[in-house]
Amino acid sequence: MEDLKKRLTQPSIESKQEWFGKLISYLAMILIGGLVGIILIFLTLKGIALFKDNGVGVWHFLSGTDWQPSHHHYGALPMIVTSFSVTVLSGIIALPLALIVAIAITEMLPERVYQYLQPLIELLVGIPSVVYGYLGLTIIVPYLRQVFGGTGFGILAATCVLFLMILPTMTSMTIDSFRAVPQKYRQASIGLGATRWQTISRVIIPSAKNGVLTAMVFGMARAFGEALAVQMVIGNTTVIPKGLMESSATLTSVLTTGIGNTVMGTASNNALWSLALILLVMSLAFNLLMRLSSKKGAR
Repeated sequence: MEDLKKRLTQPSIESKQEWFGKLISYLAMILIGGLVGIILIFLTLKGIALFKDNGVGVWHFLSGTDWQPSHHHYGALPMIVTSFSVTVLSGIIALPLALIVAIAITEMLPERVYQYLQPLIELLVGIPSVVYGYLGLTIIVPYLRQVFGGTGFGILAATCVLFLMILPTMTSMTIDSFRAVPQKYRQASIGLGATRWQTISRVIIPSAKNGVLTAMVFGMARAFGEALAVQMVIGNTTVIPKGLMESSATLTSVLTTGIGNTVMGTASNNALWSLALILLVMSLAFNLLMRLSSKKGAR
């Protein structure tokens, strides 16, 4: 009797497996959270070194237009303006096309078309950025030079490259948002006598608008943080651009070109870390926007 009672009260194999699984999950969460925290702390400490150790004012850094680290001029406004310019322009161009492709695939074309196109879209998402940059350097820049004159390098070339990069991502996420709309919504709309276009414009798109917004923010976040492809086609001139064909530089392009040419601990190196801190803050802002969009969509 005592032996039976002992066997019944002792932990089962399943409960031990569940406890072990929870332990592994908690350890993984702690590890990932610790790594993220270390990165945040490290970038923050390195990013504020320019203001703390070298006496550069935060407002002067953010609003200054003269970027010459060798002459102790640290004005980051041209890179900030250019980064937002190419990000917003590429997002504005990519969103309508992503919507058109997603509507065609989910609402108009046969299901087998989606089965063929989805792997292709995912393949385009996974192409390395250097490939897009090389295409921009060999095709887009010469074409713009021939059409508009000048060098061909500038904001327009960077916008075209970023548009090609984020379009597959935005299209894939928009397709998922449209496919997540319940089929009964479509059936109810058609049952009330609505046409296909009325169903798409007044039922499906409004129902999926939060997912579409998330796709746009995600694509723009990728565009804002892109470095190599933009560096290859933008011209890398640290001035506020006066036109789409003017050479300029983004936060990421300045970082990639300058980080290997400075000495750790110098003011020039600290200025680059400050630019990295701006990128970190903007990445967190994009992630916050995506979470807010997802929460609104869940409601």
